[in-house]
Amino acid sequence: MDLRTAAAYRPTKPELAVFVSGVTSMGLEILAVRIIAPQFGSHIYTVGGILTVVLAALSLGYWQGGKRARGATNREMSWLLLATAVYVAIVIYASDMLLIQTSTLALPPRYASLPAAIILFGPPTYLLGFISPYAAELSQKTGTGEASGHVYALGTIGSILGSAATTFVFIPAMSIDAIGLLFGILLVGTAVVLTLPSISRPPLIASAIVILLLVAAAGGGPIAYDHRGEVVHESQTAYQQLEIVDDGDTRTMFLDGARHSAIDLEDPNRHVFEYTRYFHLPMLMTEDVDDVDRVLFIGGGGYVGPQDFEDQYDATVDVVEIDPDVTTAAEDYFGLEESETMTSHTYDGRQFLQNTDETYDVIVLDAYKQDQVPFHLTTVEFMSLVSDRLADDGVFHANVIASPSGPAAEFYHAQQRTMEQAFPDTYSFRTSESNAIQNIQIVATNHETGFSEGDLAERNDARALSVDLSDAIDNHMADSDGNEAPILRDDRGEVDSLLDPMLGQRYVIEETAADSSESPAPAQSAGGGPLHAATQQAAFEPPLVVTPSER
Repeated sequence: MDLRTAAAYRPTKPELAVFVSGVTSMGLEILAVRIIAPQFGSHIYTVGGILTVVLAALSLGYWQGGKRARGATNREMSWLLLATAVYVAIVIYASDMLLIQTSTLALPPRYASLPAAIILFGPPTYLLGFISPYAAELSQKTGTGEASGHVYALGTIGSILGSAATTFVFIPAMSIDAIGLLFGILLVGTAVVLTLPSISRPPLIASAIVILLLVAAAGGGPIAYDHRGEVVHESQTAYQQLEIVDDGDTRTMFLDGARHSAIDLEDPNRHVFEYTRYFHLPMLMTEDVDDVDRVLFIGGGGYVGPQDFEDQYDATVDVVEIDPDVTTAAEDYFGLEESETMTSHTYDGRQFLQNTDETYDVIVLDAYKQDQVPFHLTTVEFMSLVSDRLADDGVFHANVIASPSGPAAEFYHAQQRTMEQAFPDTYSFRTSESNAIQNIQIVATNHETGFSEGDLAERNDARALSVDLSDAIDNHMADSDGNEAPILRDDRGEVDSLLDPMLGQRYVIEETAADSSESPAPAQSAGGGPLHAATQQAAFEPPLVVTPSER
């Protein structure tokens, strides 16, 4: 087909239906990840489960459509597209409710997202699967092979467009409901075109009703109480769902449903999350606090840690945050102001280190999640790169989410053993007395140090930092017993399997008391409400753990 012929090409109605079904099916598949991930996590099992469900539903639709394709008409395809649009309206309106209901099913964590994916995206994808065999039956091509090849080529082109448009245009610019509404209207519009020029009353009335359903679903939705507080900002970024929630005086940033940063609006100097106080541990391991001139944070979030360092130390702070919308939210809601001593870089952390010529005295890695860890920021090759970008007496601090012991400690053991390949000494500190999944802080020095707890305690007393690290020092853990843990390498992707034991487990985040930045408060988790009263502990026991939602 030459350019002139291509320019003059006008698709037939069946060809248009196939193309639109490709656009919509792949668009819904991409959208499914953004809808399901906040409830079940964005790990490989969620993404793989969605792909499995979509491919299975399409295959079943192809098979059933092929059996019923003899005698197919444009009108039948029109009704299929309208039925799909109706289900899209259901997805828009009821997805939150269905996600909550399916999350209560007693399934192993790695399979927990499958019921939601099946219920929400199985039926519409199945219906769209009918379109290709119907279109092949109605094709004007002379041979079966030519007809089927032409149809599947058009469907694939539509899928490419739907995938690219949803990923690069729609999700960064529109809400989930608006994107669903767009797909629904596209389906209804195509259904109408298939019945032209002599559209009868029933399809016309049905199309109008479906449009009203779509608009009502996008404009409303089940009213649900959000136990987290008042959502003051919500957006879909190119990387994740971003929410800012105010609960009394506490403002929290949620990324894909998990808490990542928090500030006290009445007491900005308070460390709401206990583990952010531990970020100051490297200042006990440097030769002199006054010698710390440059600090790098990999992972910004609400920029709570970087702003604290800028305020407390005479140092220049660089922050690498891959998501520009997160940085914008930090500016709008967490008081971030870039200056001569605070610079944000929109970059992947590893790429930044590869491209920079700067040498840092302290590097803090705060880019891990409970269920999704950037693999390339865990390996021995990355750790060697960090060591190269540190001063000879520099200190590296990694915020690792895992359990101190047991099966859920596998990632912690592997991460510490990997760091030991690049750094002479490493030190681990738990942030909760419980053995639940928590923020374990691993600090590595770029030269041999051999600090004891007594050494660190003496430095803590002598240096009078802005935070008292006595509790952190007391939480120092003995060297990891993970001698059999794997060393993580670029060519050996084991992180997902190491995270497996943590799926569905309680994640504890200790909080400080609201009236003091130094006193511990009840711990918080990334998921549910308070534990039953029977779990409350006496004053001499570890803090009470409650479980707000991680989803």
